[in-house]
Amino acid sequence: MKKRLSLDDALLHIHSGDTLLVGGFGLSGTPLTLIDELVNSDKDNLTIISNNLGEEGRGLGKLLIAGKLKKAKGSYFTTNRDAVKAWSKGELEIELIPQGTLAEAIRCGGAGIGGFYTKTGVGTKLAEGKEEKEIDGEPYIFEKAIKGDVAIIKALKADTLGNLIYDKTARNFNPVMATAAKIVIAEVDEIVEAGSFAPEEVVTPHLYVDYIVQNRYVKEGGRYVESV
Repeated sequence: MKKRLSLDDALLHIHSGDTLLVGGFGLSGTPLTLIDELVNSDKDNLTIISNNLGEEGRGLGKLLIAGKLKKAKGSYFTTNRDAVKAWSKGELEIELIPQGTLAEAIRCGGAGIGGFYTKTGVGTKLAEGKEEKEIDGEPYIFEKAIKGDVAIIKALKADTLGNLIYDKTARNFNPVMATAAKIVIAEVDEIVEAGSFAPEEVVTPHLYVDYIVQNRYVKEGGRYVESV
């Protein structure tokens, strides 16, 4: 199976109305090129599951401004004022999930576990409508596992088989999201021949990765910028 795709071919696997798992923490580890392609596509009515919605005019913030989003599920949206404005106007549905709960729910989705009980959120608005259970005399709420139609993730390097390694904290949500979607598309800075990595370097094994695409951004001073 050929894993390296052009950006046009990669977008054929994403459809309007899909639920997308999108890697990143702030802009670190965010698949910026794939997001740009979605902005310029006819895909819309998307549900995004990600830690945040990028920044104003950057990353997932571009997708928001383009009117492509129906809903966002994540932990930290106030880094992007456009997201707060869209929510306050009723233009975007937002579901807040505590960060640890988000990570564990995605992990459960990838592991085939239906959900888990947690104390986080008990007694708050986040617990409304959720099953509550007493365990060892303490209240817990049930959180369902999270899965996606497609995961778009960002890695530093891939080999031609699709094994992935990450750059420091850009690892964040990317590896766990690679386990929890029907289709996984990885955007990478560099593609090398199979066998170029030592086995212990591989973080996401190729069995989880369906396709790889080349990043069009370049790194300057630790920050990705659009190539000229």
